[in-house]
Amino acid sequence: MALNFRKILLEIPALKRCISESQKLFKKLPDPLELCTGQQKKEILAFMEGNCDPYHMAVIKRGSGTKDNPTLIPSAFNGRIVGCICNDNRFVNYMWLEKDCPKRCECGHWFKLKEVKAFS
Repeated sequence: MALNFRKILLEIPALKRCISESQKLFKKLPDPLELCTGQQKKEILAFMEGNCDPYHMAVIKRGSGTKDNPTLIPSAFNGRIVGCICNDNRFVNYMWLEKDCPKRCECGHWFKLKEVKAFS
């Protein structure tokens, strides 16, 4: 005699009510965008609009790096730390860039801050 456990479980009124109530709850779950607030919501909305790097933290490829045409580094502040991988070495040369003051790395590349709007 094989027991049909599913049939037995569904005959229990309390369990049957729990299963039907849980199915109703799953249909009423809100969209994740409705649940988030504050800065997280602003970041998600910016990403949906196509701004995938609102804080300007993506890797920037070095340009020509001459004194007349330096590599521009975006910043919403008066200064920013920049790391330069000099001549394909294994180390990173970090330097502090300040507004209106181009700086030359040890490898000879020039960098300059470019003012951008802060993400808020």
